[in-house]
Amino acid sequence: MSTPAESAVVVAIHVARGRRLPMRSVASVVAEAGAGLVGDRYHGSRHRHVTVQAADELAEAAQRLGAPVPFAGTRRNVTVSHGPLPRRPGDRLRVGGALLEVVRPAAPCRVLDDEMAPGAARALHDRAGTVFRVVESGTIAVGDTTRPEPRAEEPTPRA
Repeated sequence: MSTPAESAVVVAIHVARGRRLPMRSVASVVAEAGAGLVGDRYHGSRHRHVTVQAADELAEAAQRLGAPVPFAGTRRNVTVSHGPLPRRPGDRLRVGGALLEVVRPAAPCRVLDDEMAPGAARALHDRAGTVFRVVESGTIAVGDTTRPEPRAEEPTPRA
């Protein structure tokens, strides 16, 4: 088994200007440290800067659901070719030119049952991707590769 997202390739990028607005596909996006993806609804939020999902996990969800699970339908920002994605808070992933740090695993929204198909949220359980914060600015483009990065140095406790 490969390490988290080792050699995965960005296969799609989606952003939405606001909540409930349609996701739109883009070829590349600028990730700003401490702010998120330029042009996305969460740009400027405190921690939820970018969401990343794996295409192979969406294929598993579609098989369980018995219906397609389109990349944009999950409302995640970046889709990579395969996982597993890092899920432990503090783990880091380089995606293109940006360095991302795990905030938490992403939970599927129950609204997906209405928008995609009944049972979509259940099919996406443990396959809904990861929420990251941007710790180093850079551009993310379709075709970019990913690689795990070392965790940030934790301060040494004083005696």
